[in-house]
Amino acid sequence: MVAQKAYDFLGLAQRAGQVQSGDAGSEALMKKGKAKLVLLAADASEKTKEHFISLAKYKKIKWIEAGEKMQLGIALGKSPRSVVVVTDDGFARRLQELFSDL
Repeated sequence: MVAQKAYDFLGLAQRAGQVQSGDAGSEALMKKGKAKLVLLAADASEKTKEHFISLAKYKKIKWIEAGEKMQLGIALGKSPRSVVVVTDDGFARRLQELFSDL
């Protein structure tokens, strides 16, 4: 139940225009300093995880592992996603709380 609430809230953030998903778009926002939180799929490739975690650390952006690629994609109404970036502080804070409860 808690898990579904986290994914529903992620979908809400998507509809509010505060989410970017996919490798290229996410990386661009991180480099511009617009990312507030990075969600990484637990089943993303090691190379992808290493790349985004090191970029997040370098840019001092919080990151968490949040579910699997399929779950993230479904929450966003898209195909499976390895990386999702949240650009709003409020959404980022709440998503971090929700996913930490899992």
